[in-house]
Amino acid sequence: MEGFLVALAVSFGVIFVAELGDKSQLMAMTFATRFKPVPVLIGITIATALVHLVSVAIGYGLGATLPTGWISLAAGVAFLGFGAWTLRGDRLTEEERQRAERSGKSAVLAVGAAFFLAELGDKTMLATITLATQYGWFGTWLGSTIGMVAADALAILVGRWLGKRLPERTIKYGAAALFAICGIWLIVDAIGQI
Repeated sequence: MEGFLVALAVSFGVIFVAELGDKSQLMAMTFATRFKPVPVLIGITIATALVHLVSVAIGYGLGATLPTGWISLAAGVAFLGFGAWTLRGDRLTEEERQRAERSGKSAVLAVGAAFFLAELGDKTMLATITLATQYGWFGTWLGSTIGMVAADALAILVGRWLGKRLPERTIKYGAAALFAICGIWLIVDAIGQI
């Protein structure tokens, strides 16, 4: 039970912070201007659960076959890379914005499909893979899914109530710092194992 709770807490925290300022959050804000919040959240939840299930399967499989010291080292380096990626920032392209604004027969399907495609290969997917190599798959899957949905729900609320007044610079630096701290911690842990 303790391992599950650690996986849940760590993956929730990392993915929640990683999602802040991500293009998916920008898409959530855009969808929230066109559709009611509940169908948007349902679509995001379904897409996130599917993408993160694939992510933890990949990560858990890697974790079972590779030595843990080397996995920790690779994960630490990956987290430092995620921190740099976060500092670089994500922008919603015009094509992604238009896709988000198109209305379909079902808001849940439109949002779900757009989020599923947007998350494939995204930093939150890669971070979930990395977390799953270190922690149990179920706690990582549940925590990362809840973390992303919570961050996108926050984006919907903020987007609807405050427009675009997010302190993007503070969020960007905070997320990058969290990734760097996690990366350094994993590298130090890996050096002790190798």
